[in-house]
Amino acid sequence: MGDDLDRIMAQWRKERPDLDPAPMGVVGRVFQLSKVLEQRLERVFKKHNLSTWAFDVLVALRRAGPPYKQSPTALFSSLLLSSGAMTNRIDRLEQAGLVSRVADPDDRRGILVQLTGKGVKVVDEIMPEHLENEEHILSGLSAMQRKSLAELLRHLIVSLKTP
Repeated sequence: MGDDLDRIMAQWRKERPDLDPAPMGVVGRVFQLSKVLEQRLERVFKKHNLSTWAFDVLVALRRAGPPYKQSPTALFSSLLLSSGAMTNRIDRLEQAGLVSRVADPDDRRGILVQLTGKGVKVVDEIMPEHLENEEHILSGLSAMQRKSLAELLRHLIVSLKTP
């Protein structure tokens, strides 16, 4: 069973037989998969009036454990964001009543971002549905295929982070 990438690679093999388009088979499919995953995951978040970025910030705080606080620096580092983008996101989540800024007891000038009770409730309500959605997304793969894919993707990501 072929797909669009098979057709594209076949076209390149015909037009430029001196080139090996095989990397497109992986990179192109990962790129397509990223778009599909984003769309499928957003369906759950939108039902709860959240965006993907908002969910990412909220779950980063929730999985940190009680009292569900982190510094903005720790948050933007874990989410691979700039400090400006993180500030904007915190502002919007604070306006929605999902997080609050609290004084850092270890740094008089610092603040921490903390999930509110409403924020904890929202994450706890969404997580089962989110995981069910991810399970559905992966339902076309066996447990062994999922494990192999996870290991291959981990290896690729780690290799790309190494200079």
